[in-house]
Amino acid sequence: MFDDVRDLYNATIIDRGRRPHHMRRLDQFDATAKGDNPMCGDRVQVWVKYGPDGTISDTGFDARGCEISKASADLMVEAVAGQTAEDTKRLFAAFRTMAQTGACPDCAAAMEPLRLLASVHEYPSRVKCATLPWHALIAALDGGGRATSE
Repeated sequence: MFDDVRDLYNATIIDRGRRPHHMRRLDQFDATAKGDNPMCGDRVQVWVKYGPDGTISDTGFDARGCEISKASADLMVEAVAGQTAEDTKRLFAAFRTMAQTGACPDCAAAMEPLRLLASVHEYPSRVKCATLPWHALIAALDGGGRATSE
């Protein structure tokens, strides 16, 4: 049991959860949304800035919650840099499948850093923690202001 939990909380996840590299509010942004996980109390807000070509040029977030949620948000920021909204939605679909099943049959290079979170599938309540920042990001891209992990 404890080895499995240690697999979930590997050194990178712990570091990214405790000291996220990209946790910051963007001063100038084109889209934003908040996400809430009512089951555990995780909360996140995501800000997105588009480049002239329509790709994501910058993303920031603010989060309160567990290390899994914050680490997922931090890794997400890196994964979506330079992506279009449609590419980001496809990336989220692949990430959600991986988080739910542990498998990633259609993993592009952008998914590689996110594979650190593949073991969350063994902990169903943690799947919602890992996907919450993504739900908020997709809500922002779609022009919505709120998202939930439900």
